[in-house]
Parts: sequence; C-alpha cells; structure tokens
Amino acid sequence: MVTPLLTAQALELTYPGAQRPALNGLDLTVGEGEIFGLLGPNGAGKTTTISILCTQLRPSAGSVQLAGIDLLAHPGQIKALIGLVPQDIALYPALSARENLNFFGRLYGLGGELLRQRIDEALELVGLVEAADRRVGTYSGGMKRRVNLAIGVLHRPRLLFLDEPTVGIDAQSRNLILANLQRLRGEGMTMVYTTHYMEEAEAICDRVTVVDQGRVIAEGRPAALVAAAPDVSDLGELFLQLTGRQLRD
Repeated sequence: MVTPLLTAQALELTYPGAQRPALNGLDLTVGEGEIFGLLGPNGAGKTTTISILCTQLRPSAGSVQLAGIDLLAHPGQIKALIGLVPQDIALYPALSARENLNFFGRLYGLGGELLRQRIDEALELVGLVEAADRRVGTYSGGMKRRVNLAIGVLHRPRLLFLDEPTVGIDAQSRNLILANLQRLRGEGMTMVYTTHYMEEAEAICDRVTVVDQGRVIAEGRPAALVAAAPDVSDLGELFLQLTGRQLRD
C-alpha cells in the first residue's frame, strides 16, 4: 500500500438553489507518487471535488489533509504544494510560450537563473523548444495544451491536478502529454487526473475512483475493477455499467 499524500473525508457541498448536493459524503485517498484517476459522468461532482482540493471552494462539511497539512485551516500552505492544469486554456495569446512561462513562474515566486532553468526544462518536457518564442495565439490546440501542462509543472508541485488535459487535441499531442505524465510519475510527482477518455485512464492511472451523484461508487486498480465486474472487457464498459447509458447534461 502506498503512503497517502492526500486524504479527503466526508466532503459535502450543496450549491445555492440546487435541488441535490454536488458532493454527498465523498471520500478520497491519493497515494504518494501515483496517478489517481477521478472519473465520472457530467454533473457527478468531479469539478467540485477538484475545486475544493485546489482551495478554490470550501466544502460545507468534511476534511482534507495534504502532506499532513489541514487544507481548510491552511490554504496558503497548500497552494505552494499543488499545481493545476485546467481544462480551459489559461494562456495569454499575445505572448510567446516562453513569456507565458516567465509570467506564471513569477507568480509562483520563481525568478532569476532558477526560473530560466525551469522554463527551459518545461519547454523540453512538452516538446516546444523550437516554437518557444512564437506567439501562443499562432499555436494549434495541441500546442496550447502542452503549454498549459508546462505551466502546471513549472514550480515542481508535489501534487498536480489535471482536468481533462487532452480534450480536443491531435493524436500526436495527446500521446506526448500522456508520455510526459508517465515521466513525471517516474520522477516522483503525484497526480490527480480527470478525463472522459476511459482508455487513457486505463493506460496511465495506477488507481481510479468513479464518482456519481457526489459519492464514490467504485475504486481500485483499473485491471482489478474490470476483472471483478461481470460481462465487461475494459474500463469504458465498466464505466457505463456503473453510471448508465443515459446522456448527462
């Protein structure tokens, strides 16, 4: 059993005016050095969970510990330990990739030679060294996703959250991003990964949790979950068996 890095217990949150809670007693444990898949249909509570774990939302009940630090009591300490690769492209299109990295690196408190070194390393990681000084507004969607990832790892977070980092991109960029995540795991970085691509989760996640209606409905290693379920051959089929085939808004 891996050592827990992040533990969330009995998280609850109901948005004002909502008819049901977004989170309803949700529990999570993320082990040190693993890629942890957070899966669920639309409206299941994934985004709310990530927002709480990134200190952007406060739950109405429950607790979160990261590296022994109480997230609700010490959000400032938590922010120094985490990185976020959002689903939305969070870049300045008029700036180059290098300039974007320099800007966000300074927000992280980096500077001088250390920042220059981290920028070079991040650009190499995502395969954008040659395009580093072009305006991001001229980039393809896949290239922008790769800059998003570079920014998320620039300050070497202990825990990296990735919210659908490969949505809507070309196969080559997707392959590179997934390879990069495996490389980062090999270097000891812990990740929480959300995706609607079950084949991705099956390929790179050490463990996955499936959430629906604000609760955990399945958790374990992908291969073990599939093996234990009747009449399914992969994680995608298991996901539909657990959450249903009805469309979600």
